[in-house]
Amino acid sequence: MSRAPFTRRTLLLAGALLATGSQAAPARLDRAQSQRFRDWMTLLIHAQIERGPTPRWTHRDCAGLVRFAVAESLREHDLAWRRANGLLGMRLPADLDTGSTQPLRHAWRRADGTRDAFVGALELVQENTRPVARQLTQAVAGDLLFYDFGDEQHLMVWMGRYIAYHTGRIEAHDNGLRAVRADQLLGWKDTRWRPSDDNPNFSGVHRLAFLA
Repeated sequence: MSRAPFTRRTLLLAGALLATGSQAAPARLDRAQSQRFRDWMTLLIHAQIERGPTPRWTHRDCAGLVRFAVAESLREHDLAWRRANGLLGMRLPADLDTGSTQPLRHAWRRADGTRDAFVGALELVQENTRPVARQLTQAVAGDLLFYDFGDEQHLMVWMGRYIAYHTGRIEAHDNGLRAVRADQLLGWKDTRWRPSDDNPNFSGVHRLAFLA
């Protein structure tokens, strides 16, 4: 869970400004590079869920999971990196063109127009994604599900076959990572978390702005 002093109205107003061209659109990867990125992002998140968080991931909350997966997906995956991440001998996606992806690493746009390695959930969505739909059926792997509760926001990641997220809480026997099926979340007892267009807390599916 990520806290920020913004409201849903702030998000909607920012989206309207973006649509009118008052903010410069970020550069995008082409379709082939975007698909490679999605493959890496989902592989890395799945690895955290399956094996537990790597020490390389330091800010462990919902937005931190996205920032970590994005940064690690955009980098070069050389032998030393694969060894450090326990990925030796595994069949991995093709690497991205680091010449075009390096400028995107640790360069999240903030509300004041600056770039930084850190953004919370709201700035991550407000300044670095574009809306796709309010229906989960329109999501592709690597898309973000955004929830706005007024003084708190939350992100989840559509993995293609399931939804991954971090609760924002870490306990002795609980690393905070979760993997749930779409039908499970749509039937959640606490309706605030259902990714459906009749849920006022669900802002919809969002796509990272640099992806095709």
